[in-house]
Amino acid sequence: MATHTPMTPEELDRLARKRAGAKLGWYFHAAVYIAVNLFLLAMSDIGWGQRAWSIKPLLGWGLGLALHGASVWLLGPGGDLREGMVQKERERLQREQDRRNQP
Repeated sequence: MATHTPMTPEELDRLARKRAGAKLGWYFHAAVYIAVNLFLLAMSDIGWGQRAWSIKPLLGWGLGLALHGASVWLLGPGGDLREGMVQKERERLQREQDRRNQP
């Protein structure tokens, strides 16, 4: 089984700050999404046409918000999915190296 070299306190702090910043960025994005789309829904109710027009930006922007969330929580540095894949790849490479080094 592959061993993972421990990170220095400075590396841990840098990664923690980067991940926290990415998560805060997503929370801000989500808050703006909610505020703007509530405004658009209210405007469509007041009489700026039918409600159908306000659903289009809600869905388009919602897709962008979902992709942003995936990049933060799944694919970003230290994300669960990414870290799991890195660990599996590390273990696979170690097994290959061990096989090559056997007499």
